[in-house]
Amino acid sequence: MNISELARRLRANPEELREKLPMLGFDVGRKAIKVDDRLVNKIMEKWSEMRKLDRLKVKYQREEKIKEEAIALVKTIEIPKVITVRDFAAKMGLPLNLVIAELMKNGILASINERIDFETASIVAEDLGYGVTREAEKDHQVEGSMSADELKTMLGAEDAALLKPRPPVVVVMGHVDHGKTSLLDRIRTENVAKGEAGGITQHIGAYQAVRNGRHITFIDTPGHEAFTVMRSRGARVADVAILVVAADDGVQPQTEEVIKIIEAAKIPFVVALNKMDKPGVDLQRVKTQLSEKSVIPEEWGGKVTFVPVSAKTGAGIEQLLDMILLTADLDPERIKANPDRKAVGTIIESHIDKGEGPVATALIQSGTLRRNEELSIAGNLYGRVRAMKDWTGKLVEKAMPGMPVKIIGFKVAPQVGDIVQVPEKGHALHKLKKQYTVEKQNAPTSFSKQEEEKAGGKKFLNIVLKTDALGSLEAIVGTLEKYKSDDVGVAIVGRGLGNVTDSDVSRAEATGGIVMAFNVNVTREAHIFARDKKVSVAKYKIIYELFDEVKKRLQALVPVEIIRTDIGKLEILAIFRSDKGGQVIGGRVTDGHLEVGANVVVYRGDEPVDEGKIVQLQSGKQDVKEIRMGQECGLKVTVRRPPLVGDKLEVFTEVRREKKLVFTA
Repeated sequence: MNISELARRLRANPEELREKLPMLGFDVGRKAIKVDDRLVNKIMEKWSEMRKLDRLKVKYQREEKIKEEAIALVKTIEIPKVITVRDFAAKMGLPLNLVIAELMKNGILASINERIDFETASIVAEDLGYGVTREAEKDHQVEGSMSADELKTMLGAEDAALLKPRPPVVVVMGHVDHGKTSLLDRIRTENVAKGEAGGITQHIGAYQAVRNGRHITFIDTPGHEAFTVMRSRGARVADVAILVVAADDGVQPQTEEVIKIIEAAKIPFVVALNKMDKPGVDLQRVKTQLSEKSVIPEEWGGKVTFVPVSAKTGAGIEQLLDMILLTADLDPERIKANPDRKAVGTIIESHIDKGEGPVATALIQSGTLRRNEELSIAGNLYGRVRAMKDWTGKLVEKAMPGMPVKIIGFKVAPQVGDIVQVPEKGHALHKLKKQYTVEKQNAPTSFSKQEEEKAGGKKFLNIVLKTDALGSLEAIVGTLEKYKSDDVGVAIVGRGLGNVTDSDVSRAEATGGIVMAFNVNVTREAHIFARDKKVSVAKYKIIYELFDEVKKRLQALVPVEIIRTDIGKLEILAIFRSDKGGQVIGGRVTDGHLEVGANVVVYRGDEPVDEGKIVQLQSGKQDVKEIRMGQECGLKVTVRRPPLVGDKLEVFTEVRREKKLVFTA
């Protein structure tokens, strides 16, 4: 047979074959063209044994590998927060097509004029052999920009003579299905729960009610534990909190979580014991459970007011409103604002409407917002107030402190929790408008965390996430980021608002991921494209169904856990025979014990030479299941390579079991 043909069958190159055949005992010259056909089968068998031995040496190598440290001198480039692909290539001095190809390898589909963020650029640059540092950010702080701490300082530093009472802002929190939204329905006499999938509020809204001629502003936060981020932001802008607890269900995990949020926000709160209309309600049990969480009722010597209510019948609602006003009146100086200054407030909900474009709900905390005024967030011009609507949908010309208002006129949808204000000098913001719009819309998702941890063999579930509102997007991403363990994790490879399009499917295909759509639809083109590309696209209306599906898919990615237990060692004293079923040998157990079905590794000196299983054990010509230390025995092992007298066997068992997914903090 021709040497080249034999090399092809052995998946080797001819030169390697000529070099190693003499080492395997075959007299073949370095310039041989053919080998004897009678030797072909033996050569293939020996070659297979050699390859197997090489694999065993890697698999069972006892000594630690010596790691060579290579110090590579690489060129270092500075990259700003956001950079176009064209400028990125220019900084590295590389052709554009090479950079775009490298971006595509990382799942980023970007044209030459699109912007990429620092994290993405740094990963690609390092893959291309460049060191990366962050370019010092230019100070774009202009008059009118404000941080959360500065807002707090500003509200506390207002001239007391200019302050006037405003409506107290109340945040309503509680465990899922404890009747939080139904309670608000009773208060504002508008049924919202039926319009919410599964009876769960999906994103933050704000409403107002009137009691004894006084307005009260309510912030409705989702009741599911997944929306911790949104609840926390709701607590920051609130003056009073209502902790809703179902009297028939008592304290639940989300209840404990809400208590911690309220305590961290340091705001007074009232406990509403809901579902009092149900038979068999035990108030003492619920009060005891809450007191164990340091929520002690007034009648027990504590400071917290408990109000029994029924959202179904309306019982206790008026008393609850009275207690809210009373709690607010305990510190009246805190619930005042200056209505005569430029408006400033907090975004509590944001989404993109098909007809109105980017819209957001803002809670005005100081000043008065008027129509046609410019809107600034973090020193960037976000648009102009084209129209405002109150919580009933009525158009209004101005919004006073403590009033929630839906603002139409944003150029870019703001983030939930952003501080919006009317700048003193709007013209100073125009130069940042275009840049910031592009940054927000085109900056793709970073792969840094995913690529970083993949080196350790960690598996990731890649998700392209589309939602109806920024509040929902933020909450879902915040929860999915907690879904991580030593073996698996979630990588958000794409995110955005609105319906699923074919570009979302393309990104999922490029990253081997799935598309998850929350409260949005899939375009016809995207549906057909996903079917052709075999990309999974799932739609959800209930938030915890999405999370359950993610957990299910993560569990499927968790590798099977193999538990190895070393049980014994044997020294080979005699070789009896070889057959197709394995090798029959004799030896003495030097450590532990041997058992039928156990795995063995044959060692010659310190080198592993073969592996197999014990299929039979004999002691005194009698078949046995187990042999103890110090005993001599005969055994049959399923190894193909004949062992030698003096070789040693290491014996172990392996148990394969499904590893339960446990998320790390």
